[in-house]
Amino acid sequence: MAQGNNSIKKILIVAFALCIVCSVIVSTAAVALRPMQQFNQELDRKTNILNVAKLYEPGVNVEEAFRNEITARVVDMRTGEYTDQFDPDKFNHFEAASDPATGRTLSGDRDIAGLSRVENYSTVYLVGDSNNPDQIVLPIRGQGLWGLMRGFISVEGDGNTLISITYYEHSETPGLGAEVNNPRWQAKWEGKKIYDEEGDLMPEIQLSKSASGEYEVDALSGATLTSNGVTNMLQFWLSPEGFGEYLAKFRSGISQEEAQEADVELESEGA
Repeated sequence: MAQGNNSIKKILIVAFALCIVCSVIVSTAAVALRPMQQFNQELDRKTNILNVAKLYEPGVNVEEAFRNEITARVVDMRTGEYTDQFDPDKFNHFEAASDPATGRTLSGDRDIAGLSRVENYSTVYLVGDSNNPDQIVLPIRGQGLWGLMRGFISVEGDGNTLISITYYEHSETPGLGAEVNNPRWQAKWEGKKIYDEEGDLMPEIQLSKSASGEYEVDALSGATLTSNGVTNMLQFWLSPEGFGEYLAKFRSGISQEEAQEADVELESEGA
């Protein structure tokens, strides 16, 4: 009798049944927890945006602060103008990059950030008056030493003065490249300039060992490749390939709404 209960057939049946039960439990838990995971991801995104805009303090109600201080808009990076084609609260620029209808392929010198593909539309976050914002928060990403780095930068409403930078995802070496999230290093970005002249669309901002100029930030000690990666992603995202056209409209001294109205008038006159 004991031998029959310990037969290979029965052992396999019990093991198979146990696997099925465990799979059902894991799948059910994953489905049940998905809304909470999505909520936490969204909360983390909002926290990082508030943090780079220097609006976050421990204990602050993130949802309330984001709702009161931040306006999200989707911008067409090819023209620098806002579009109502997408809902900014639901638009995913990572998915847009992989879609042929909303993204494009990069190669050679155009792909200095090492992305291969990039979106044509992206969500930007405006602090204060959305027509004349105090700050503009932009998503950035690019290759570091060990993989993709994703973060945000905050730019003053003049479209040319940096406030801060933060990375919410990276795999850089602790104590070296991971210093991108050291508050002391992040504080060095405040007041640095992006462009040399008003009409210039190519950024001058870079990391440097000397960091003697208004377009230079101290490179990360012992992390040359990470520093190069940060420089490359900034020079990509702040160029016409990224948000260069968009920021140029703020540097012109007129609001985005005024710029778009002027563009519409010119198109009407041309017709």
